[in-house]
Parts: sequence; C-alpha cells; structure tokens
Amino acid sequence: QVNLVESGGGSAQAGGSLRLSCAASENYRDRNCMAWFRQAPGKEREGVAALYQGSGRSYYGDSMEDRFTISQDTTKKTVYLQMKSLKSDDTAIYYCAADQWCRVRGNGRWTADRTDFTYWGQGTQVTVSS
Repeated sequence: QVNLVESGGGSAQAGGSLRLSCAASENYRDRNCMAWFRQAPGKEREGVAALYQGSGRSYYGDSMEDRFTISQDTTKKTVYLQMKSLKSDDTAIYYCAADQWCRVRGNGRWTADRTDFTYWGQGTQVTVSS
C-alpha cells in the first residue's frame, strides 16, 4: 500500500508559476515510478510527467515538457511538479500517482496511461485565471 498526499495547489494568474508536492509513504518498490496526472472538467485524466525514484529518469506527456518539470527529493520521499507560464487551460485537479514502472512505448516515450498506475492521491486543485 502506498499513501500519496498532494499539496501546493491553488490559484494563479496566467503567466505565473506554481509548484506541487507529492509526499509518499514507505514501500519503495510499489512507488518506484511517481507521476503527475491532471483532469480538467469534462475531460479525461491526462498524464503530465513521470519519474523513476532513485535514478531520477523523467518522462513527459505530449506537449508537457515545455512548461512542466518533475523532480524529487529522495530524503523527503517527495516528488514535485514545477509549473511555469501557466495558462487557463492548465486549470484542473492534479493527481499524484505511483506504481512500480513508468511504462514507455517503443519510441521511448512515456505511455502517460492512467491505467498503468495503482496508487493515487486525492488530488489538488489548480485554477489559473486570465
């Protein structure tokens, strides 16, 4: 079992920045891959970024790499999502997720598939106003 707790959400102006945090419980094996997803009203949950704890190898969903950066602090068992140049389209609930593997396609790109992840946090709301 892995417990995930997100924090750092809130309101921001377009063009601003926010940093989200995800603190994970023990059980390193099942949280080897940590990821961020988001879900806007009326839309499907989409993958933002993922990271292998330990190595720090990171992956990004399509069109996410320009403005989002995933990172970790292994001493705190915490993964971060730095968001910059925020747009109103970034308004969503952001979820932290964990599983053993960050699955990739044949071209090395992350699948960003929500069904690959077993453990989920409760989510944190991000609202960007223009």
